Amino acid sequence: MAASTTSSTASSSSSSSSPVQSCAHRRRLADVEHDAVGCGSSDDDDDSGHRRHGAGIKALFFARRSKRVSVVDQAWVRNAVACLLCLTVVVGLLTSHRGGSGGGRLVRRVDAGDAELLGWREENLTAVARRPADPPMTQIWMNLDTEGYTKCIERPKRHNRINNATAGYIIVDANGGLNQMKMGISDMVAVAKLMNATLVIPNLDHKSFWTDPSDFKDIFDVEHFKETLADDIMIVDSLPPDYKRFKPYMRAPTSWAKASYYRAFTRTLKKAKVVKFTHTDSRIVNNGLPPSIQRLRCRANYEALRFKQEIEELGNTLVDRLRNASNHYIALHLRYEKDMLSFTGCSHSLTHQEAEELREMRLKVQHWKEKEINSKERRLQGGCPMTPREAALFLKAMGYPSSTKIYIVAGEIYGGQSMDALKAEYPNVYTHHSLATANELEPLKLYQNRLAAVDYIVALQSDVFVYTYDGNMARAVQGHRRYEGFRKTINPDRQKLVELIDRLDEGTINWNDFEGEVKMHHENRLGGPYQRLSGRSPRQEEYFYANPLPGCLCKRNTKD
Repeated sequence: MAASTTSSTASSSSSSSSPVQSCAHRRRLADVEHDAVGCGSSDDDDDSGHRRHGAGIKALFFARRSKRVSVVDQAWVRNAVACLLCLTVVVGLLTSHRGGSGGGRLVRRVDAGDAELLGWREENLTAVARRPADPPMTQIWMNLDTEGYTKCIERPKRHNRINNATAGYIIVDANGGLNQMKMGISDMVAVAKLMNATLVIPNLDHKSFWTDPSDFKDIFDVEHFKETLADDIMIVDSLPPDYKRFKPYMRAPTSWAKASYYRAFTRTLKKAKVVKFTHTDSRIVNNGLPPSIQRLRCRANYEALRFKQEIEELGNTLVDRLRNASNHYIALHLRYEKDMLSFTGCSHSLTHQEAEELREMRLKVQHWKEKEINSKERRLQGGCPMTPREAALFLKAMGYPSSTKIYIVAGEIYGGQSMDALKAEYPNVYTHHSLATANELEPLKLYQNRLAAVDYIVALQSDVFVYTYDGNMARAVQGHRRYEGFRKTINPDRQKLVELIDRLDEGTINWNDFEGEVKMHHENRLGGPYQRLSGRSPRQEEYFYANPLPGCLCKRNTKD
């Protein structure tokens, strides 16, 4: 479907560029005499062959008028004009096809001597050659059909306001990076509702890989969080003085726990007065919860957990800069980061030294169970993050022109030459470091979770979000984009894609076939509506926050 749309656009573009055809579309038989002065003798037509053909056709028309030839002759002339027009269109199509169908050399070195003049940052220095703007291809930016689904998170009509007679207080230690903590806190809001408990403003993880010392108030708007959920649960900044004398009952909740687990746990809360949950990641099931609880999870995640004003403002500023002189941009979530490559054992396209460095890192991290991993096999199974070159080939095959602006949503990309291929094909590559000024980044530069919040905002508002590997950021953003109206979100089929790329590199498939195969395999991977996938166990189910349908999205005339 995408391939056919692209072809029709190319055809339209070729047709509109032909002076003969555009003129013929306006030509009527009654206007032949006017044509002799207008279209046929245009000063813009420098093709002597076209001029001779036009003159010959007009001579036939004038001869017909003077000699009163039959209607059959008129039809013959019409056919002659139509044949000439068809020939022009075919030539135009063949010319554009030969110029744009080839994959070309994806990796291309260019002179970066004008980098200082352009004011580009270091990550823009590779392949800074500016290419002429590609013709508009609106179909690649088109919004998806929502199929009538819209936000559906209102409280039940018979909603009981919170019970001030709390069963006790819950202290939460959120764990992981920003997005894992954000989704875990949303779950703890639902847990507090199930247990009729008062939630203390959560503590954030300071000891994980990111070692970010930021507290809840440094990232999120505390007052907005409390006000948005005021009719659902009680939230306090800290334990009341009378409760500080109680030693908290500490527990890591069971993973993928059902509502009954937490309702039963209420007895422990009433006895201990204060319970401290030490983990928040995936501590409640995706499915099987009351509809009101599912909607509360979405109210917490998508409405209540708003970032602080200065983070929101910087994110919106970067979006405005990306849209300057262009209506569209892609947010590309590259997971080609050192820790992820080491964890997955993927070293495709890296040097031997870089691969060995990843292996040594994996051996040192005790809680990573897999130590010896066959990188080649894992990649062919679709288990590796896409390389920047693979991402470039994918975007090109999907029809995104080289002038497309790409915002990289990721940490530092690993590998000395890893980004060269992507930047050679797509010179307009940006990060928060290249878009923001030094003064704008100064308050955030030492805090990875705050920078991740800025990236989240830019990714959420992008015209297209492409994630090249699963993870908490990918889940959080794709679910939020579904919640906001199914904004286009592309999930590459990594296993199929690496197979096609290898065949392209081997020469067993040409670019046209590669492009067609990629588009065909991704027609239904663009982020459109579908019911959340279930599994044999909660761990095998599609994550709730990656696809809040059913739960938080419903048809306009129903309440899902």
